[in-house]
Amino acid sequence: MATIAIAAPHPAAIEAARQVTAAGGGGLIDAALAAAAALTVAYPHQCSIGGDLVALIRDGAHGTVRAVLSAGAAAAATDPASLRAAGERMPAGGPHTVTVPGVVAGWAELARLGARLPLARSLAPAIALAADGVPVSEGLARAIHNRLDVVRADPGLSALLLDKAGEPLAVGATLVQPALAATLEELSEDWRHFYTGPTARRLVAGLRERGSLLDAADFAGHRAENTDPLSTTTGNGVTWWAAPPPSQGASLLAVLGRDSDRLTAARQAELGRDALLGDPRSGVVDLDGLLLRAERDIAALPSGPRPAGDTVAITAVDDEGNAVALIQSVFQSFGSGIAEPATGVVLHNRGSAFSLDPAHPGALRPGARPPHTLCPALATAPGRVVSLGCQGGRAQAWILSQVAEELLDAPDPKALLARPRWVIGSRDLNRPHPTLLLEPGTPDTDHLTTVANRLGLEVARTAGPHDEAGHVQTARLRAGRTDAASDPRADGTTAILVGPVRR
Repeated sequence: MATIAIAAPHPAAIEAARQVTAAGGGGLIDAALAAAAALTVAYPHQCSIGGDLVALIRDGAHGTVRAVLSAGAAAAATDPASLRAAGERMPAGGPHTVTVPGVVAGWAELARLGARLPLARSLAPAIALAADGVPVSEGLARAIHNRLDVVRADPGLSALLLDKAGEPLAVGATLVQPALAATLEELSEDWRHFYTGPTARRLVAGLRERGSLLDAADFAGHRAENTDPLSTTTGNGVTWWAAPPPSQGASLLAVLGRDSDRLTAARQAELGRDALLGDPRSGVVDLDGLLLRAERDIAALPSGPRPAGDTVAITAVDDEGNAVALIQSVFQSFGSGIAEPATGVVLHNRGSAFSLDPAHPGALRPGARPPHTLCPALATAPGRVVSLGCQGGRAQAWILSQVAEELLDAPDPKALLARPRWVIGSRDLNRPHPTLLLEPGTPDTDHLTTVANRLGLEVARTAGPHDEAGHVQTARLRAGRTDAASDPRADGTTAILVGPVRR
């Protein structure tokens, strides 16, 4: 029987994975999909079927890795000129930041690549969770409080997240989502309903009513991209895998292996990403520049946007060397600030990452996908497979780089994930200027501060462990044994599942 190690940022996700493996005969992909679906119910501030998905999947029998990018595009009727006339940047939320959601098509593509059960079986725990209710977690309660003005301004979010007195749901209160349960039930009959069926019609009608330019053809035209990942092999024989553009996976590969001055590499990669990342379907993307394999005069290039982000990661491996690193997101907390009432779907604001500068590779164009923060990763080495991913918006690459290489052999991965970390950013960290943000006790603080001063970064410190430092999830296969760890900054947990499936 196959043994699966899985990590996710909420206990409901692990319980969903347990249900499909214990009784239903599910394998690695089924467990990951069940966890992902459960998170769209339990964590509506961070992910939704109204968001996007990026994943890496490894076939242990053949040693091959594929990338699944289900990142939706802007409306074909998009008019960049009208948005440029309204301001220098894309709006942070609202109907014009909603691109076609990719999560459901991403689930379907992952299922096609190796699920043992019908997708409906993996969705069943999430449907029950939405219908019966799930306790409000500390993370969700914080997000409601932090974006209370946005919640109050939207009828769908207000009905979902405020009590009868109009006050935010407290930690432990039961979050019931009957409209979302009905939508998931509909998708369990045929996932294509999200793009061409009754779900799509309701979503398009709700969005058009709010002023969105997305239409039925935009939804019907969405396809999950199944493609080759980026990879690099370091001197110690470890191969790292990341998703290609429009994901920022190249930024992670650019930083790995630079222990002596990782902060400088991170800053260079950050500037390169902001200037160079875009959608290869819509124009040329400078991959060598993103990977820091070639110098670029990026100071002369237009700067990209700096929105905040929220995300969930699910990581899983089994003892046959199969692995999944899956990230899904609504981008900012509660995404666009729109929950479509007829479907119960919270819609993302991924379009806020477009640039309004027409010269930028990530410029807003009809049918283009925005630059993407989602950055799952896999590592393979003799006797080892590591899957990892994290929350953290634009900082995901630097967050992962501080734990990735040590995870290959760390005797206690949970302790490694608990170690204080640093991140860099500006608007995404609510800072007016580029800043190095340090959790208390971060290793090599004096050195990092010296480097930050040289790079022109301001230095700030948090009072304790902080969400901005990311919620890392990891699962590993080492010497024939599986284990997993969840970041203590999250509400998460891990499990070892024994599937009843014969090899």
